[in-house]
Amino acid sequence: MLGECRSALETVGLDPQLGFLHAVRPGRESLALDLLEEFRAPFCDRLALTLINREQIKKKDFEEREGGSVLLNDDGRKTVINAFQSRKQEEIIHPVLEQSVTIGLLAQIQARILARYLRKDIDHYLPFLQQ
Repeated sequence: MLGECRSALETVGLDPQLGFLHAVRPGRESLALDLLEEFRAPFCDRLALTLINREQIKKKDFEEREGGSVLLNDDGRKTVINAFQSRKQEEIIHPVLEQSVTIGLLAQIQARILARYLRKDIDHYLPFLQQ
């Protein structure tokens, strides 16, 4: 999702490195991380919890590395990626546009709204809030 936020910001002419909420550091896509925050809880966190609660992802989908780090193995990654791609095809009513859009288009829509706000085409930036 971070890559989608970065691409959406670049598409509307914004620099994904210069953020508001995340500190600006070399190599950090601060504005992309800022935009991602709008989607983290309703989509990313919810997807992770759904996969766990439905037992679609289990202990066998992880591997422990030296030093105690735990990573998804290939099967686990496939499960998460497939579930994420399916979720992106679902439609919701966008609260600002008041029309049906796929979840996969939200980063692009929000980047456009942010660009319009920064260029003073609109008075307020309205973050995405799922109802």
